[in-house]
Amino acid sequence: MPRILSISIALLTMATAPGGPLRADPIDDAVAAQMARRHIPGVSIAIIQGGEVIRAKGYGAADLSSGAPVTPETLFQAGSVSKPVTAMGALALVDAGRLSLDADINTELRSWHVPENGFTGGSKVTLRRLLSHSAGTTVHGFPGYATGAPVPTLVQVLDGKAPANTPAIRVDVVPGSQWRYSGGGYVIVQQAVIDVTGEPFPAYMRAHVLKPLGMAASTFEQPLPADRMPSAATGYYPRAKPVPGRWHVYPEMAPAGLWTTPSDLARFAIAVQQSLVGRAAPVITQATAREMLTPQKGDFGLGLALSGKGATRRFGHNGRDEGFDTFLTAYCESGQGAVVMTNANDDSSAVPRMVEAIADAYRWPDYPHRKAPQPIEDREPGVTAQVRQIFEQAQTGAFDRKLYTEELANLIAPQLAPGGAARTELASYGALKSVALVGRKNEAGLRSYHYIFKYEHEAVLVHCSYDGSGRIAGLFFEPE
Repeated sequence: MPRILSISIALLTMATAPGGPLRADPIDDAVAAQMARRHIPGVSIAIIQGGEVIRAKGYGAADLSSGAPVTPETLFQAGSVSKPVTAMGALALVDAGRLSLDADINTELRSWHVPENGFTGGSKVTLRRLLSHSAGTTVHGFPGYATGAPVPTLVQVLDGKAPANTPAIRVDVVPGSQWRYSGGGYVIVQQAVIDVTGEPFPAYMRAHVLKPLGMAASTFEQPLPADRMPSAATGYYPRAKPVPGRWHVYPEMAPAGLWTTPSDLARFAIAVQQSLVGRAAPVITQATAREMLTPQKGDFGLGLALSGKGATRRFGHNGRDEGFDTFLTAYCESGQGAVVMTNANDDSSAVPRMVEAIADAYRWPDYPHRKAPQPIEDREPGVTAQVRQIFEQAQTGAFDRKLYTEELANLIAPQLAPGGAARTELASYGALKSVALVGRKNEAGLRSYHYIFKYEHEAVLVHCSYDGSGRIAGLFFEPE
């Protein structure tokens, strides 16, 4: 997850044109520049062109202590990019008549049920709503469990009981009334798949999704089996600080537990593309692929974020586990796309800039590029002053829980403890010199503000959202 409040490696790969002089590869250059600037140990990419993986390459180190290089076969944790792969597995059960998109999910669950309350009386939690983040379920994401620490059962995660480290997954908004990202909803999907099939989740996903798509390197097994560990990258926090034990364990397999490679995720994206146009249907039917890529609430389909229009329609997802970041994007019609995976948590624009270089090199139609934010009129200076004070105090670990929702306060507190990632990172920026409002909007019951903070050593984008009660419901920063 992004830092909440959310070994420089110089690489230059030269390509020789047949019969011509040495020339720099623009994609290699972009990856190298971002890795060096943001202290990212390793990167792996896969590029889709014409419905095929035409380039797969690793850069840098899978493990800094051993010097093992990243190769196209190196395993990374996909974080939330696990969700669209899970969605395809659940939709395969819909095609088989074993799950319903629109029935009350409690009629299909066996070993656990969504607790009924005042929000579920007239509108039910359904698979469609769970896959599209509109079921009203709680718990945004999961930090995982340190290697060797006690790991809860799935039911303990669902009920928030020890040793689970996240709250109970419950409904606190009328299902279907709004879009709100919920990794917790995908844990319910995981339980539904287990209950309907009678199989362990990794076994079902391997047999019915990973194997049919040729994703041979991938697994939802948690913890990672010992025979796969030599192929796995070590995860790193910002500034190449290794995750203790190399990575975390995620019993929340459906929303966060996939180990994979960019090439395997590219095969998933190609399967979506081919199913959509009816060229092949290895897992889901053409009709179901269309449903998957139909907006449900806002710009989200079933497991996938959607963007663009017409011939430039795209689908994708990004993801984060402790020490790993992933980005997947693909065009619905042109057979183009890319996957970038890193063994570092990086909240800057490094990965998007790598993808922009790929888009330029392969002439993707109308792919959006990041633009420097421009200041706008600030009509709420009191809000700006509060956000500025929060960040100035955060550099010393100061934190007022009353300003935040309970869920966000629980996420922020460890980030600002001594040695916490957000506190350490903010302290490294030096003194805060200026703050400028660059965006404001009202959406889904939230008032959201976007700023550019200029510190002594870094320019940082800050995003802050207030709920209807005036408490901060979202707060994170990313180096510009």
